[in-house]
Amino acid sequence: MTRSLRRDLYAVGAAAALVAAAVLVGRHIQNRHHTLFVHWPPLLASWEPHGGPGTPAAVLVAIATVAYGPTVAARVSWRALLPLAWGAAMAWVYSLALIDGPQRGIARRLTTRHEYLQVIDRFHDIPAGLRDFTQHILLHSPDNWPAHVAGHPPAATLTFVLLDRVGLRGGGWAGVWCVTVGTTGCVAVLVAIRALAGEALARRAAPFLVLAPAAVWMGTSADAYFAAVAAWAVALLARAATGRSLWCAGACGLLFGLTCYLSYGLTLVALIAAAAVILGRHGFRERPALLVPLLAGLAVVPSAFALAGFDWWEAYRLLVTRYHQGAGGVRPYGYWVWANLACAVFITGVATVAGLRRTGGLLVRHRGEVAERRLALLVSAAFLALLAADLSGMSKAETERIWLPFALWLLPSCALLTHPRVWLAAQATLALLLNHLLFTGW
Repeated sequence: MTRSLRRDLYAVGAAAALVAAAVLVGRHIQNRHHTLFVHWPPLLASWEPHGGPGTPAAVLVAIATVAYGPTVAARVSWRALLPLAWGAAMAWVYSLALIDGPQRGIARRLTTRHEYLQVIDRFHDIPAGLRDFTQHILLHSPDNWPAHVAGHPPAATLTFVLLDRVGLRGGGWAGVWCVTVGTTGCVAVLVAIRALAGEALARRAAPFLVLAPAAVWMGTSADAYFAAVAAWAVALLARAATGRSLWCAGACGLLFGLTCYLSYGLTLVALIAAAAVILGRHGFRERPALLVPLLAGLAVVPSAFALAGFDWWEAYRLLVTRYHQGAGGVRPYGYWVWANLACAVFITGVATVAGLRRTGGLLVRHRGEVAERRLALLVSAAFLALLAADLSGMSKAETERIWLPFALWLLPSCALLTHPRVWLAAQATLALLLNHLLFTGW
């Protein structure tokens, strides 16, 4: 066993100890004080061993990706790899979701009392709904919004309102939208890595982006959709910088603006964007005109919402109050500030733990190939964004879905690992165990 592999296993062992501590300490706190508001800490889940119609498909997708994923990713053309990765990611997410059955696993998830579909009928007049949006955020305000509606800017809710308007009504279509759009996030990350760190590393990362344990939650949460929008914003920024494309710059700005109106916490994606700018700075130096469409695109969505009467800053201020009015004000920061990291282990897997260990080594020792150090910078920016979200205290618990937009950028660290099939098998095993032993809340 090599020294690097031994250190990888030490890191995995430390992560396993963190998860065990989070489970044991969390159960003690929940049983004694009932302040965590989760049934299977640190995850919002219930212990419920089960199988379902998606079980055979999930196992087959896992076996096929472990056996052939690295070889296919290395040999097919780049243009073929992107749709293959998207299709495989969709197959993985859908099969995992269908372990709980088509209704329970997909259709009903976005129709619960906390979700966006509960307020579709309140947006018959969209401009009026936007003007009055902040008046319903606080818990004791008249007709207060459900938790997820109040907790996000209105672009999140408007997405499902518009789906309803075009005839794609109900939880089934909403779930299909989130999975179909959300799984394009892996393609966006591949595009960004190829532009900023080279095609070889992107190809090595592809199977890990497909077979991520995060798929357990990507099939049941609108955060998968948010993650994809944010990922495409960064990918287009990378393409704009390396390809000197004015169109990519404009589209990047447009999507960054939309990202900030889908989730307040996604403003932290600016840290990942900053890393992309640093890595692609030569493109901006050689063609400073890229800033014009970038800034113009960035202004579109905020301007549209401001003209409609929605005040982002006022809404965020009220959200902080609403957060502390509910479970967020009761959940103990002293537990969640480290237990959230155990949730991150669940969604990114043990291979990512080992990959992050190697990422840190590259940055500290300044060794390795230039492409690997560039990838390490991008991954480290995502980890920094995740830590900022953690320390803020505004994401205590439920981070298995809230942090999907950051987790997506940690997975490429697996491209630094040796023995990829072994690590892929570990990733798949974790996801299958989670989905068969627990019934997750999102």
